[in-house]
Amino acid sequence: MPTEIENVTTEVDDIELVKKCQAGDTKAFNDLVTKYRGKVYAMIYNMVRNEQDAWDLAQDGFLKAWKSMASFRGQSAFYTWLYRIMTNVTIDWLRKKQIHGDADFDETIELKNIEPGAATLPRPEALPSEKMAHAEIRKRIDEALEKLSPEHRAVVVMKEMDGLQYNEIADALGCSLGTVMSRLFYARKKLQALLRDVYENV
Repeated sequence: MPTEIENVTTEVDDIELVKKCQAGDTKAFNDLVTKYRGKVYAMIYNMVRNEQDAWDLAQDGFLKAWKSMASFRGQSAFYTWLYRIMTNVTIDWLRKKQIHGDADFDETIELKNIEPGAATLPRPEALPSEKMAHAEIRKRIDEALEKLSPEHRAVVVMKEMDGLQYNEIADALGCSLGTVMSRLFYARKKLQALLRDVYENV
């Protein structure tokens, strides 16, 4: 796990590269793309579950980031800003494909007794002899995720697959901490209902 010093160094490096980008330096932007394309691709792929679509969306997102570079003010880490662009590009694409999920959730509801550390998805430790069973579980999880709205899928991916903290998710999505918790709460309830038998067997 990166240390606090490494995180600060990364942010300083990013700020220097961003300043060069804002001055029109395309090589500096290429350095940022090279640095973050793997993480960006992984995040998008976990939302769309298709390699070609994930690469296309990542490319669209980087193009949008380049065009919007002048608007970056350093109020958040560069990666948080980039993550927000990539998430919005992906959610917009999912909406255009009319992937809404099969349930609407009321995000204004008051949530009580939410366990922040509660697992959203079952993640059993895989043994070589269990690879087929785990491939089936992975398939079931993917199918369940597809039944979530793009917004609810995004918070699950960010929390469970990318390991972001609540405040980082809120920054990336441009919403309140309460909205993040609400979306995770409902996403977990939905996934637990869809994957009840999976949870019982892991």
